[in-house]
Amino acid sequence: MKAPFPWFGGKRRVAYVVWRAFGNVPNYVEPFAGSLAVLLGRPHEPKIETVNDVDRYLANFWRAVAGDPDEVARWADWPVNEADLHARHRWLVGQAAFRERMHEDPDFYDPKIAGWWVWGICQWIGGGWCVEPNKHKHRGSEAHWRKRPVLDGTNGGRGVHSDMAHASCWAARPQMTGNTPGMGVHSDEAHLKRQIPRLSCAGQGVHLPSLGNDRGVHGVGAALCTEWFRALQARLRRVRVACGDWRRVLGPSVLGKGENVGGRRPCAVFLDPPYSHELRDPYLYAEDNPDVASQVREWALEHGYDPDLRIALCGYQGEHAMPSTWTTHAWKAARGYAAVDNENRERERIWFSPHCLPVEEQRSLFGEAAP
Repeated sequence: MKAPFPWFGGKRRVAYVVWRAFGNVPNYVEPFAGSLAVLLGRPHEPKIETVNDVDRYLANFWRAVAGDPDEVARWADWPVNEADLHARHRWLVGQAAFRERMHEDPDFYDPKIAGWWVWGICQWIGGGWCVEPNKHKHRGSEAHWRKRPVLDGTNGGRGVHSDMAHASCWAARPQMTGNTPGMGVHSDEAHLKRQIPRLSCAGQGVHLPSLGNDRGVHGVGAALCTEWFRALQARLRRVRVACGDWRRVLGPSVLGKGENVGGRRPCAVFLDPPYSHELRDPYLYAEDNPDVASQVREWALEHGYDPDLRIALCGYQGEHAMPSTWTTHAWKAARGYAAVDNENRERERIWFSPHCLPVEEQRSLFGEAAP
C-alpha cells in the first residue's frame, strides 16, 4: 500500500528495515504521519495503531479516506487547471472553522477538503500547498503560496488522471521524473516564482495505474481512483488518526503504560519529525517547526531505555547525538522528483533504541530486501 500523493522525506524505501527492528509489535505509534509510508509498508497483520499529524489538511485526508473513500475520490476527480488550482488553494486556506474543528473533534473529517487537497498537492511543486497566508512570514509575499501548474505543451493535460501514468505508479512510489529542471520537492532549483503544476511527464495528479492513451480523463480513471481509496480504507479501518501536537499520542495510555492498559506492549514508536532547518530547505511543510527535531530527540533519549518501547528516530547524519547503545542505520533516499541528485539523500540515518530487534543480524539471515 502506498499514498496517492508525493511527500517530501517519505520513508517507503526503508520501511522494511524499520519493521525488522520493530518486529510484529501489538502497538504502533507514529506521531508524524506524513504519507504513512512505514505504516502502509507493514508486513504483519495490523493490530493497535495510532498516527498523528499537526497538518490538519493531511490528517483530514487520512480520516476521510478511512471514513468515506468514494466521496474523497469524487472530489479528487478533476483535470489540471491553473485557475482552479489558485481558486481551490485560496478556498482551502480560508477554511478557518475546519482547521479549528480538526484539532477539537477526533472523529471529524471533510471529504471535499480531502479530495481537493490531494488533487492540488499532486500538482504542487515544492512547499507552500495549503499554507495559510503569512504563516511563514519570513518566506515573503503571497507569491510563495500562489503557484501555477506546468503548462509546457509537451502532452495533453490529464489532471488527477494522467493518460501517461504507467503501472509502476500503482506498484511503486509515484514517479514524477520529467525533463524540465527544477520540478520536484527535492530539487534545489525549485524556485517558487516560476514553479507551475506539470503536464510533461508520467504520474500527474493522483498517481493512478495505466489508463491508456485513449481512455481520457474521467470514467475508468475515476473508478481506479475509487478502488485505490477503498483499498486504503480497508487498511486504515482500525487506525486512529489524531490531529495535533506530536506529544498528544505519546502519553502512557497510548503507549500501553497505564495501570489498566494491557496487551499493548512492546510498543513501537516511529519518530520522523521535520529535520533541522540548518540541514534542509526550511518550511517545506504547511506545518514546520525549526525546534521540533531537537525536542523529539530529547523525548527519545528520555524513553530509550524503557524495555516496553522500541523507538526509531529519523534524521540526517550528525543531526542527533545518540548514545552508543543505540543502533545507527544508514540508508539512501530516492532522488528528487526531477531526478536531481543531492548530498542529503546520502546522509539519511535512523537511530534504533536499545530494545529494538537487531537489524543487521536479520539482514544476514534473510538477505537485503529490494529498495
